[in-house]
Parts: sequence; C-alpha cells; structure tokens
Amino acid sequence: TCCLRNKYTTFVNTRFITFIYKDRYEIFCIYIILFVRLLCFIMIISYFCIYECSIKSKAMKITYLLNEFERKMIIQRYSPSSIQNYKSAVRSFLQLAEKKYSHPLEITETVIEKYLFWKIEKHRIGTSYQRLIVASIDKFYLSMFSRQLNLKHLYPRSKNKSLPVYLTTREVSRLMAKVTNPKHKCIVQLLYGCGLRLNELLHLKLVDIDSKNKIILIRNAKGGKDRVVMLSPLLLESLRRYYKIYHPEEYLIEGQGGGIYSEKSVQVIVKNAALKAGIAKKVTPHTLRHSFATHLLENGTDIRYIQDLLGHKSVNTTEIYTHITDIAQSKIKSPLDLL
Repeated sequence: TCCLRNKYTTFVNTRFITFIYKDRYEIFCIYIILFVRLLCFIMIISYFCIYECSIKSKAMKITYLLNEFERKMIIQRYSPSSIQNYKSAVRSFLQLAEKKYSHPLEITETVIEKYLFWKIEKHRIGTSYQRLIVASIDKFYLSMFSRQLNLKHLYPRSKNKSLPVYLTTREVSRLMAKVTNPKHKCIVQLLYGCGLRLNELLHLKLVDIDSKNKIILIRNAKGGKDRVVMLSPLLLESLRRYYKIYHPEEYLIEGQGGGIYSEKSVQVIVKNAALKAGIAKKVTPHTLRHSFATHLLENGTDIRYIQDLLGHKSVNTTEIYTHITDIAQSKIKSPLDLL
C-alpha cells in the first residue's frame, strides 16, 4: 500500500509539473510574439519618420527663400507693392516646381519656358502678367544665386496698346453726386481731382497737404519720385469737413482703427458709386486717374504739365490720352454723314 501511494504521488507530481511548465511555455511564446509585433511596429513608425524627414530635407524651403528675396528687394528700395507682386509670382512658380525639384538651381530655362506656356494655355494670363512672371523669376535667380538666366525670348513681343477707359465730365458729376459719406467723397475727389494712383492716395499724410499754397506733395511715388499736384479749393473744403468729423492722426485717409486705409475699401467705394450713378463702364480708382488726364487735355493743358502731374517718366506714356482727345475734338466727319 505504501509503495502504491508513493507511485501515485510521483505520478501526480510529474503530471502537475508538466502542466505548469507547459503553461509557462505557452505564456512565454505569447510574450515573444507580442514583443516581435511591437518591434515591427516600432520599425515601421521609424521608417516613416525617416522617410518624412528625408522628404522635408529634400523639399524646397520656399518660405525661407521668399523671405530672403524680400529682404534683398527691401535693401534695393523696391516699393511694397512691387515686392508683393514679385514674391507672389515666384511663390506660384516654386510651389509647382517643388513637386519635382528639390532646389531652384536644378530648374533650367526650358522648365521655366514650359511653366510659362502652361500659365498661358491654362490660366489665359495677359501680356502684363506674363512680363511680371518672367521678370520676377529672372530677378529671383539673379538676387539669390547670382545666376543670370537667358529669358529674353519669354517676354511678350509687344505691349497691348489698348486705350484707357475714362469717364466723361457728366459721368464724373453723376458719380460724385452718389457719394454722400464725407470720407468717401474725399477719396473720390482726391482720385479724380489730383490724378492719384490708389497706392499714392493711401499713403498720403496730413503733413503732405499744403493748404496755404494749394498743393499736395506726393512722396515716394512710382519709381521712388516725389511730385506736386494741385489742391482744388472744392477739395480743400471737403477735406476740412472730413477732418472735423474723423480727426485722422497720421494718414490723411485712415481706417477705423487708424493706420493705412484698405485698398479693397476704396475699390468698393468707387465701384458702388458708379453702379448707383448708372454707369455701365467698368470703373476703378485708376479710371478716375485716366479721366483726370483726359479732361485736362480736353481743356487745353500742355501735355508736359500733365506728364508731371501724373508722374510719368516718359511723355510717350502720357501721349496715349491724346489719341482719345484728338478724335473727340477733331472736326473730321464720318463718311456716313456725307451720304
């Protein structure tokens, strides 16, 4: 009996130990499998991180390049509007190019030519914008990498010689009559009465108004030049009424919180006034500048004086207005009237 009991106990203990070791082995295998899976997951994540970093390292640093480009243009005393236009054209080019190239120096003149052809075909850009794109890219490479590109053949062969859109004196009177807000009235009167560009209007300061001598000083206009324009007594009276109401501090025309007035706001003011006056033409702030020059010519003002008032570098630019006034004032009869 004692012998049987010992055999039974030995058998049970052996089975129990076998069971325990088997269970531990299965648990150990599970841990190994989990560890391998975790290791694979970590390797996959690491791979993607390395891949992403390599892509970023190869990608163009467009923001950095544009900031450096802007800094160089500021040093060269380019106007804020010119800097913005150059940066915008280069940004569009680089954003498309970075899909294939990792650095601007990898891009050839042939690639630039294809890009320009694509812009013309797909976006139907005009000659002025085409000229801006070519000039911007050319200047970018010269400023940033001292690389002179051969892009002369990409400039439009000739400029569009379209006549400027202008308003008649009656249309201007109707437009003025629809502007009742004192600030808005001053804006329209300055654009038409002084022949100002939009940017010139926005940067006018209180100190630029010489009420005693009836003149306005336009500082740092297009091309970095200063000039003087006339100050109409009618405009001066409007400005005095406006000043009593709004009390501008630095700029002549300021926004609600002070500072430079919005370009978009001026455009909307002029557009809405033209719509209210029932004028079918597309009227912009620059249309009033064209009207200023045209009406001066119609009244017999010497073209050289008009050139100075407009701030044109060449009288050839001013002569475009003579094409309008010459036909309007000529006594040439149409063949239709001779029938």
